[in-house]
Amino acid sequence: MSPDVDLTVPLPGRHALRDWLLSLDSRLFEAAAERKWPAAQPVLPRLSRSANHGVLWFATAAAVAASRTPRARRAAARGIASLSLASFAINTVGKRTVRRHRPALDPVPLSRQLKRQPITTSFPSGHAASAAAFATGVALESPAWGAVVAPIAVSVAASRVYTGVHFPSDVVAGAALGACAAFAVRGMVPTRGQIVPPARARAEVPALPDGEGLVMVVNAASGTSDRADALTDFLPGAEVVVCEPADIHVELEKAAARARVLGVCGGDGTVNAGAAVALRHGLPLAVLPGGTLNHFAYDLGVEGPRDLSKAVKQGDAVRVDVGRFRSGATRGIFLNTLSLGVYPELVREREHWAPRIGGWSAGVLAALRVLRADRHPLEAEVGGRTRPLWLLFAGNGTYHRMGIASGRRVDLTDGRLDIRIVHGGRRPALRLLAAAVAGPFTRSPAHAAAQVHRLRLSGLAPGTLLAFDGEVTDVEGDLTLEEQPEALTVYRPLTESLITRQSIS
Repeated sequence: MSPDVDLTVPLPGRHALRDWLLSLDSRLFEAAAERKWPAAQPVLPRLSRSANHGVLWFATAAAVAASRTPRARRAAARGIASLSLASFAINTVGKRTVRRHRPALDPVPLSRQLKRQPITTSFPSGHAASAAAFATGVALESPAWGAVVAPIAVSVAASRVYTGVHFPSDVVAGAALGACAAFAVRGMVPTRGQIVPPARARAEVPALPDGEGLVMVVNAASGTSDRADALTDFLPGAEVVVCEPADIHVELEKAAARARVLGVCGGDGTVNAGAAVALRHGLPLAVLPGGTLNHFAYDLGVEGPRDLSKAVKQGDAVRVDVGRFRSGATRGIFLNTLSLGVYPELVREREHWAPRIGGWSAGVLAALRVLRADRHPLEAEVGGRTRPLWLLFAGNGTYHRMGIASGRRVDLTDGRLDIRIVHGGRRPALRLLAAAVAGPFTRSPAHAAAQVHRLRLSGLAPGTLLAFDGEVTDVEGDLTLEEQPEALTVYRPLTESLITRQSIS
């Protein structure tokens, strides 16, 4: 390098390029202001005002979630999370980094101008950032809903130039930052499409092109008989039996006697009953989610009739693990979770209040009543030591975290019980909260976690409550939990990443 070169001298043309870009930005703004937009006049100013403080997007999220499909609810939640991150970034960093004045309103017709002009700096556009963040977040979880929301987001972004409160570059920069916020949220909390279960061998099950041979038992109390009706649209040969909760076990046994494939539609407790019958009769199980949480069905990848019918038609199925418990004459299985301590009491309280005030309200009330009550921790002997416990949780398979949020099971065939314990002591509510925040693999004086194939507890007092898949029973004395690998065959829609090779008997 020549010693005569002065590196402190600005490169030729740098300021000229900046001035040219600013001039282009102003000319584009003026061109938009002078252009006649007959169709936009009654829409864009109102749309721009409705997006103030995210009101439009919260209303849109509520409308998306109201469709009551799991993917739509996840899309709405992801959109709001992305919007929140974008708003935080814009208001704390973006607006303070570049202090640009708002455009002069002289070329903008008075009929377009907002009644209340923004007082913050112009760059970047917060409205465009929120719109892009929400739309991108929704699209990352559900492309179909993203296509619905995208035109609204584009219109909001365009309205900021149309009403004269932003230069075009403000809008472009805001939209780019909003989209980045949505991808940042996805990095912290991956979408379901990003989490691919390990490849497993396919199970040998009958393919039922029109559903003949499938008997679907539906819990009438779940209020989802419409899902069973939708299933028969895809599988007209399937038989659907709708029954009251008290008759579920009888109808499942009857169905198993004549079915090639046993189907069950309801909440996790109903699915548990169906799985127990399918195991006794050696039948494959077809699960249609019909409850509030539907953990097992969703972890299988079955979110509705379309998913299940695809698997049944093609004969796509896998074998999954089943958790078993026994205490004296009491025996049972669990597909999701089993727990002792505070949680079973919460379930019983919730079931008591749910018929009067509804499920979600009953859950909140039950939590408040259980955690505020004056009680003593559960006493149980674990590994030869008697320990006081506020909660013992056993998961059928490992429950993972996704970034900073609570997780789900990726693999239903890992052969492990996911054990988490909250030790006894003062302030049970704080200990339970600390365990939830700290995550599944933290060990401390308050809580601990382990993954085992089998667990035995002793010394349980008579009348100790045990909850499994939303049901509650009494146990006493010894309690044994064990994982039974690949015990249950279930239909699930498979992707190429899930298929290794046909299983060999």
